[in-house]
Amino acid sequence: MARLGQAAIDHLVIAAADLESGAAWLEERLGAAPVAGGKHAAMGTHNRLLKLGPSLYLELIAIDPAAAAPNRPRWFGLDDAASRARIAARPRLLHWVARVPDLDAALAACPEALGDSLEMARDNLRWRISVPADGLPPLDGLLPALIEWKVSKHPAANLPDAACSLMKLEGFHADAQRARRTLAALGLEKALAIFPCEEDAPPGLMAYLKTPAGLIEID
Repeated sequence: MARLGQAAIDHLVIAAADLESGAAWLEERLGAAPVAGGKHAAMGTHNRLLKLGPSLYLELIAIDPAAAAPNRPRWFGLDDAASRARIAARPRLLHWVARVPDLDAALAACPEALGDSLEMARDNLRWRISVPADGLPPLDGLLPALIEWKVSKHPAANLPDAACSLMKLEGFHADAQRARRTLAALGLEKALAIFPCEEDAPPGLMAYLKTPAGLIEID
């Protein structure tokens, strides 16, 4: 199976308390509606997707109330009490995913532990992704989950044009230098602009999206 390019941002992960209200919030904010994605049986989640480019998309994800609970913590911190409290108020940008051509090589080269390599599937899609044992995004979400697609064409190619694009992705953390070193080791130093934040300020991500509603910030 062909490998999809070099290390790059693959998708943004926005979590919602439930998929319907999250989709309505996104459509109102962006002026574009995410389309149906599918279910992740291994994680007990489901999603909707919004195209941001030829090989880039936004994933709106939520716990699937109809699915059985997985035998491990769900990805992207969805089982974390603090994360669930945050998304109870509104959808939040919890994490980002970077595409790599060789997941094993990327994990070996990374100076930080990004998690285990898990085989995943949804419909006709197959991929491997790094997921920490506790499910929490590494370094408060500034370090990406790494994905290796087992497809010849990126999933974003099949999504309808939403007239949306990612202009910039920023991260804020008290230990910004640690994040920069790790991204450089992965060849992702240009993917995320990282800034130090005050020690009493919360770390986090900010995405700037060009949309039908204008330039919109999502955090």
